[in-house]
Amino acid sequence: MIGPGAGTRVWLAAGVTDMRCGIDSLAAKVQMALTEDPFSGHVFAFRGRRGDLVKLLWSDGDGMCMLTKRLERGRFIWPQADSGGVSLSTAQVAMLLEGIDWRRPERTWQPRVAV
Repeated sequence: MIGPGAGTRVWLAAGVTDMRCGIDSLAAKVQMALTEDPFSGHVFAFRGRRGDLVKLLWSDGDGMCMLTKRLERGRFIWPQADSGGVSLSTAQVAMLLEGIDWRRPERTWQPRVAV
């Protein structure tokens, strides 16, 4: 399996993370700071100080996987809390990874007439 399966929760680690951290360090942060099991199959997201880099960590049953994404323009929208975690829906995660503000999505067009 390349990506997370159905029913997988995505957790954002609040605050900033040192983006030099690798799989082992991030798994330790999941266990210690978020008090979650890094091998649960859930996805854990971490953001760097500048806000243009995010790392996703998850276990696929055979090993730990890590995805890194850097935005060329803009910043990833992150919770204001300094510690803890926030769970997101799959739609919110999709918006997050596209650089869209997942907290208050707005439609750019509203239908006016049906005919």
